[in-house]
Amino acid sequence: MEHSNRKVMSTFERPNWDEYFMLQAELAKMRSNCVTRQVGAVIVRNHRQLATGYNGTPPGIKNCFDGGCKRCQDRMEGKIKSGASLDRCLCNHAEANAIMHCAILGIEAGTEGAILYTTFVPCLECTKMAITIGIRKFVCLDSYPETDFDLLAEAGVEVIHLDKSKITKWAKELVSKYEKSE
Repeated sequence: MEHSNRKVMSTFERPNWDEYFMLQAELAKMRSNCVTRQVGAVIVRNHRQLATGYNGTPPGIKNCFDGGCKRCQDRMEGKIKSGASLDRCLCNHAEANAIMHCAILGIEAGTEGAILYTTFVPCLECTKMAITIGIRKFVCLDSYPETDFDLLAEAGVEVIHLDKSKITKWAKELVSKYEKSE
């Protein structure tokens, strides 16, 4: 009996914490209503999810995919380049939405080792917000052209890039379990 338990234990596999919370960020980005880039973010402390966010127009404003953000429409039509005219964009970034979610609910997120999991390294504005509330670690999947890595270094923010193949593996495993049950 003990031998068979060891065999089960040695073949049992699950996502590590970074993979688990990045899967949550990937899930959050599925709610994005932005036509140019879908981003998800999760703020975590002590292996507990505090808040999620995805990018899109503010509540009560026409969704980006319904024409709510003229800047994003212009970007999709090739009238402006990626990163240009960001001050005209009506979409809140995923990281900002997660930070605002904490503020709205009165959750103190920044101290005591909070981690920001995000599908892209945050832009300058989101980086400043995260630094301001005390987040000192970002776990990301993709880079973002407007990231200020010098600012991150000066603030002592650790940036970890996860291997996308690990997240893909877990997503495929989840999908395969649904396909097997049909």
